[in-house]
Amino acid sequence: MGTQTTPMQTPRILGDVEISEIGSLLADRARCRVLLALNDGRALPASVLAAEAGVARSTASGHLGKLTEAGLLRVETHGRHRYYRLAGDEVGELLEKLTQMAPTRPVHSLREGSRAQQLRAARTCYDHLAGRLGVGLMEAMIGRGFLAGGDGRFHPGQDGGDRRAGYGRDVDYALTTAGWDFLGAVGVRIPEGNRSLVRYCVDWSEQRHHLAGLLGRALLDHFLAESWIRRRPSGRSVQVTEAGRAALTERFGVAWP
Repeated sequence: MGTQTTPMQTPRILGDVEISEIGSLLADRARCRVLLALNDGRALPASVLAAEAGVARSTASGHLGKLTEAGLLRVETHGRHRYYRLAGDEVGELLEKLTQMAPTRPVHSLREGSRAQQLRAARTCYDHLAGRLGVGLMEAMIGRGFLAGGDGRFHPGQDGGDRRAGYGRDVDYALTTAGWDFLGAVGVRIPEGNRSLVRYCVDWSEQRHHLAGLLGRALLDHFLAESWIRRRPSGRSVQVTEAGRAALTERFGVAWP
């Protein structure tokens, strides 16, 4: 009985990366609004995302399908309902870089103005705090000696400094022994993960550093668990509660108006 042979398959040769594929997805304003709406780490239903994008439910369904197929979103099914969230940390980091580079939109109404003020005051940036709240927390931790390695300021284009959207050499922040002791006293627990413990973003509204990485996520989780902040029904902004104001002053030395 003779042996059978199969024709050799020609290996598939891949060329350079095609970033225009991602660029074409991001060229649509509604899809960008969907991604930004999910940039607070939550999973949201299509109806909420349609309202955030300002489009009909049927139109949003098409956008969500394209973003999911491209690997930017993933779908979670809970009973009869489908929820969408960012596909992973790398998508959140991409959005962080884009928000640092992108121009801000003009405000055309009182509602838009109120929402813009809320975003600049306190918001989530994927899985960590941003805006004046995030910047204030990082500044306080540096001032109290809990973080070392940088001054929390944005130094564009300087030797040894950082540049817009993180280009250039990163500022090397580190949590000090006093910082570890402080986190233990407050009850902040660092989650498990392969990401850096301390990372920073250049805050697009404050043009200073705010905390990211596992430490940034831990602080957001703790603030939510202690009800020091609450999420708003829509959007990425968060509201500091009365308990949160007291905790910011007493534990972090941050005076919150």
